[in-house]
Amino acid sequence: MYKFFFKRLFDIIFGLIGLPFFCIELMIFGPLIYMNDKGPVFYNATRLGKNGKAFCMYKFRSMKVHAPDIRNTDGSTFNSDNDSRVTPIGRFMRKTSLDEIPQILNVLKGDMSIIGPRPTVPNDSFSYQALDEKQKIRYRVRPGITGYSQAYYRNSISQDEKFLNDSYYAENVSFLLDSKIFFRTIFSVLTRKNINNKA
Repeated sequence: MYKFFFKRLFDIIFGLIGLPFFCIELMIFGPLIYMNDKGPVFYNATRLGKNGKAFCMYKFRSMKVHAPDIRNTDGSTFNSDNDSRVTPIGRFMRKTSLDEIPQILNVLKGDMSIIGPRPTVPNDSFSYQALDEKQKIRYRVRPGITGYSQAYYRNSISQDEKFLNDSYYAENVSFLLDSKIFFRTIFSVLTRKNINNKA
């Protein structure tokens, strides 16, 4: 019952509660992001959601305009404290995860959940159709603003490890597990642990 009804109900409630905070953040950081290099405030990226369906995910832009896409050897996004692609205000937003707040809009639209596996990036070397049935397990639920891997490991583990954790989550969704992830995420953000993955 929780997985199929109350989880979505909680998403809508938390999404509506978070909407004013998003508006306040937009008023504060929007001008700062634009003034940094006269680029767009938002970074709208194509991601894979539930059942492998593509959707547009919203984030505050943290990188310079036309920054190259650099990946680790396992295909995960490169992160570093000294990444020259990241703007000064973007570096602060990343460390505090404030760049993820616009995804509240995705939650209200139904593309995402507050808690779930982080949405994956479709590209030439990765597609939903190419995954085996075990790997597709993580796509049985909506992707989340935060999830099991992000709460406990953030960017300190490989993509393969994240897939395993996400599959575990998808098969064991419960109110208790979501509560643990929610409070663990707050701890992880406040302590700024495991922000970077330089594999």
